[in-house]
Amino acid sequence: MNTKPGLFPASPCSAADLPIDADGRIYHLQITPEQLAPDILLVGDPGRAEFIARTFLHDLEVEREHRGLVTATGTSRATGGRATIISPLRTTVATSGMGTPSLEIVLNELVALCEIDFATRTPKPLFPRLHIIRVGTSGGLQASTRLGTSIITAYALGMDNTGLFYETPCPDQTCARLEQELAHVIEKAARPDSRFRGKIHPYVSRAEPAVVRALTQAAQELGVAARTGLTVSNSGFFVPQGRDISRLRPSTPELDRIFSEFDPGLDGMRVENMEMEASFLLHFLGGLGHWGGAICPVIANRRHNTFDHDYLTAIEGATKTALLALAALSTRRDSALRD
Repeated sequence: MNTKPGLFPASPCSAADLPIDADGRIYHLQITPEQLAPDILLVGDPGRAEFIARTFLHDLEVEREHRGLVTATGTSRATGGRATIISPLRTTVATSGMGTPSLEIVLNELVALCEIDFATRTPKPLFPRLHIIRVGTSGGLQASTRLGTSIITAYALGMDNTGLFYETPCPDQTCARLEQELAHVIEKAARPDSRFRGKIHPYVSRAEPAVVRALTQAAQELGVAARTGLTVSNSGFFVPQGRDISRLRPSTPELDRIFSEFDPGLDGMRVENMEMEASFLLHFLGGLGHWGGAICPVIANRRHNTFDHDYLTAIEGATKTALLALAALSTRRDSALRD
């Protein structure tokens, strides 16, 4: 059990700030605290959440759909590649929706379910550390990254602004350095006549290193093609990711190319992929002391302009990797509790 850094509200959360229905369920996810497991898979697509729940989880305790958000809790039975059988793990799979604004709602509710006593609306003195891994899809930025490769995020470059509303210190000097360097790179790449030139300032967040190691080990055990790198989280799918298909000019053209060419100076790691959620996931959880990570198969290669129409196979591999990593991380958490 943990007590975590950060300031809790001085008084109980109001009914307006934390809506709870007559059955004790939080407003958007429509589950109770008892129905949440501390080991969580987060996916953007509600259909994918249903698929994972019914394919990889057994003995489902709850499966709820509300406002397009599917949340299910059951038991996963992760198996490693060397006939390693991990103890069954109580696991929740939840829908984040598309983009960081939707994710912000879901993450706050997941954390509230863990940290707040719903009977009194006050913070619990002790609560388990959450382990949350995003399993998503992404566009690959490096020509050498083959379709279907799972990208394990080490750092996320936040091109959204959701994280800017939550004050947390930089996790390390790398985050601080990259924020400065990327602000300069993006300002230089903006159109000289753009009204928004100099106003786009990325924030950088870090995946929990233990989660990165667990995902890397699990991918190796399962024989899943994976690569560790940096992930760009964008505020949209089209122009924010360099897809210029509308009649409005982009303020900063070819963002996909700009990031693909950027050298982060991290022992050969490159900016590997673009998606829309990892930045805030890692920023928010890291600031609270919970552990977050992301593994996102490349289903499009932006340098080759190719698309993987059979990407479900890669999603299944990433899901198995994430479940095996959660099982290993849970064992470590249980061992720390006993010590």
